[in-house]
Amino acid sequence: MRELTQVELLQELEPVAESNLNRHLSQARDWHPHDYVPWDDGRNFAAMGGEDWGPEQSQLSDVAKAAMVLNVLTEDNLPSYHREISEYFDADGAWRTWVGRWTAEENRHAIVMRDYLVVTRGVDPVALENDRMANMTKGVYTDDSSGLLPGLAYVTIQELGTRISHRNTGKACDDPVADRMLQRIAADENLHMIFYRNLCSAAFDLAPDQAMEALDDVIERFQMPGIGMPNFRKMSLTMAKYGIYDLRQHLDDVLWPVLRKLEIFERTDFTGRGEQARDSLAAWLAKSDEDATRFEEQRDRLVARDAKRREKAAS
Repeated sequence: MRELTQVELLQELEPVAESNLNRHLSQARDWHPHDYVPWDDGRNFAAMGGEDWGPEQSQLSDVAKAAMVLNVLTEDNLPSYHREISEYFDADGAWRTWVGRWTAEENRHAIVMRDYLVVTRGVDPVALENDRMANMTKGVYTDDSSGLLPGLAYVTIQELGTRISHRNTGKACDDPVADRMLQRIAADENLHMIFYRNLCSAAFDLAPDQAMEALDDVIERFQMPGIGMPNFRKMSLTMAKYGIYDLRQHLDDVLWPVLRKLEIFERTDFTGRGEQARDSLAAWLAKSDEDATRFEEQRDRLVARDAKRREKAAS
């Protein structure tokens, strides 16, 4: 079977992109960031005669702070994501329209989260701005999204993972305003995931071996966007420890639903190349399941130890 070039893939998938763009536009709900921010909570900072931020002003837990900062910095870096995704969606028509629409919707997420954090004084706005400058100056460069098929696989997984992270962050904030805002964002992310997943499905029908190799490679090397941002490891570990987003959720709530929808382990149209990639993925999934169980056991012990320590300190 001849391997299709990037141009051929783009051309063949253009009608699918157009139909899914129209589907997205018919289902996406217009909303406005200012409707999700509690402006009555706002007050001036010192530069305008008010009071600068102090840690005691935040009503968010350390877990919620870490999750919110990581999420907003991820959304902030849309110029980098737009540049990367445009490299393999570099065509007129539906592809170009989709990339612009997707970027605008993701940018809206950054706007509303930052407004919420600044107005409610949820985190230090100076530190947040410093991190934004450092993060956007560095930019995002991922090998995972090199080429159309790896790119489609990556954003399918990333959008579903982001949806779950936003929903769990909303719960961790213990604030109905934040929860409502993040549910709204998560609904957008779900529509984005459906667009990319449907393109993935069409790619498997078009070039099954190439698509399978791309999916396997992306899953085995996958990293959520934001890997290079300030304090990423510390924030991501905090999120994993407290159930915002961890390996078990990545496997059970992100990867397996996508794999089942694409019928990866039911397909019969692979040649030796595709079969080899599928076997590699199956082995990786089995090992990752063991790793997730081990992490959960260690986390349970750590959380129990922390609880005992707090009990002892309170008595």
